[in-house]
Amino acid sequence: MNDANQPAPISDLLRRTIAQAVESGRTNYKALQRETGVTRASIQRFVSGKQFLRLDIADALAAYFGLELGASGGRKANGKTKKG
Repeated sequence: MNDANQPAPISDLLRRTIAQAVESGRTNYKALQRETGVTRASIQRFVSGKQFLRLDIADALAAYFGLELGASGGRKANGKTKKG
């Protein structure tokens, strides 16, 4: 159970970011594969909640979207920690 004052895990933020980008037509799974080197199948399984990502793969996807994986477990966007 997440405390309301705690940020969502970075995996949730990344999952939502990818899903929104694909749904809005800004990108697609094939383009993400080409740009990040992460297989389309892995990205699709991650977005659907069927698979977790290794840290290096999550980092590659996060970097593509301008996100940074924070050591403290907090979520960061464009180098700035988001609170709440």
